[in-house]
Amino acid sequence: MEKAVAIRYSEELPAPIVLAKGRGELARIITKIAERHGIHLAAVPELADSLIQLEVGSLIPEELYRVIAELLVYVRNLRGK
Repeated sequence: MEKAVAIRYSEELPAPIVLAKGRGELARIITKIAERHGIHLAAVPELADSLIQLEVGSLIPEELYRVIAELLVYVRNLRGK
């Protein structure tokens, strides 16, 4: 089943947060909204499996910081090109 998790990072926050999440049709809607707004998408199924278990508004747990940081650096580099 298709999954989507939107995360948000801001320097004002102690860690990234889960902004939205969904499966199936809701995942497709989240993906379409992201594409419409030029938000970069990354297909990382294992990360999505972990994040989808969190509540919307939850801080990302410490054990996921490294993979999230790598993803954020990747996205920042894409924007720089």
